[in-house]
Amino acid sequence: MTDGDGQGRRDLRMPDDDEVFAEVVEMLGANRVKVRCADGEERTARIPGRMQKRVWIREDDIVLVEPWDWQDEKADISWRYEKNEAEQLREEGHLR
Repeated sequence: MTDGDGQGRRDLRMPDDDEVFAEVVEMLGANRVKVRCADGEERTARIPGRMQKRVWIREDDIVLVEPWDWQDEKADISWRYEKNEAEQLREEGHLR
């Protein structure tokens, strides 16, 4: 897939109030991953049932996570960005 004339700008899903960007650091098994969030926290994130076997998540993927209210070190994954979408987020300064 080629980029063309750089006209590939797409409107991407941005985080809601209770979501943060995160990078998958490690696969833990049992539908859990370790993520490094944009707010500096490392959390254990769950891959919800609606994403299992439909959305494949790998290390270094950029995802949106929703930290738990009652346990801040845990979160649920709500969205995964494709590689080109993650690049666009980096270029626009949303990710470090």
